[in-house]
Amino acid sequence: MALVAAVLCAVGAGRLAGGRREDVRRRARALFGGVGEAGPAVGWRAWLRGEGVRKWCAGRVIEGEAGPRWSFGRWGACGREIWCLPVGLVAAALGRSVLPVLASVAALFLVRRRLAARGAVRARDRRSVAVIGLCAAVAGELRAGRQPAQALLAAGAPGLGTAGSAVVAAARYGGDVPRALRAAARLPGAAGLTGMAACWQVAVEGGAGLASGLERIAAALRAQRDQRDELRAQLAGPRATALMLALLPAGGLLMGSALGADPLRVLLHTPPGWGCLVIGGLLEWCGVSWTVRIVAAAEDT
Repeated sequence: MALVAAVLCAVGAGRLAGGRREDVRRRARALFGGVGEAGPAVGWRAWLRGEGVRKWCAGRVIEGEAGPRWSFGRWGACGREIWCLPVGLVAAALGRSVLPVLASVAALFLVRRRLAARGAVRARDRRSVAVIGLCAAVAGELRAGRQPAQALLAAGAPGLGTAGSAVVAAARYGGDVPRALRAAARLPGAAGLTGMAACWQVAVEGGAGLASGLERIAAALRAQRDQRDELRAQLAGPRATALMLALLPAGGLLMGSALGADPLRVLLHTPPGWGCLVIGGLLEWCGVSWTVRIVAAAEDT
């Protein structure tokens, strides 16, 4: 801990000596309540979400599928998972051991992977909703008397990113719209665009009604979304139970400390404690992994 504090002090002194006082003051005003060049103040709820740390440490904000993140330049981007490090440092200070610091570094990468997976799921759901809205909007424009290309241009393709822009460009400049739709359908959550491409191709080549086909596709996608939402609601209980079981060891440590047993000293400074820590960690990891696999298998069915 002393070495870490010395390094941080040295870095801070170097930044101040290098003429960065104004930058430090600007970030401090943005962090602790001032309104200046860095923007408005950040409340304590935003601090818990990582926005305060992002405003203090970030050179730039990275907007991605997993939400806003802050960057250290060459060190990569971090989000809420950075809070694993302060927790590890506090546990290391309380237990007077370096093991919690090492565990917090490992937890940082695991939490980051988990948050990235959750961000990918949210992005997939947003694309699914965007596909439903696109099919319904184009069908509505067709019912109003527009031609297919004009209907697609009027509806646009919000929520599909560059792939949606490619679809709109194909419709605007007379390109191959079904091909652009099939290319966009490769994105996670946008598989419904394959049906839209088939309906488009049949309507253009054979003269079939495109509006009715798109309405059926939108209805089918809505039914799938409702079924998925219902399944997630049913799995909320098992997820909450698994989370509670995963947090029980931390509750046991707090209870032991309150009773004066000093469990951190036993776990971090004695060979039997090391054995219990390793075995308990393995069992905890196996239980959480098993639960995650069960939930993932249920969602895939």
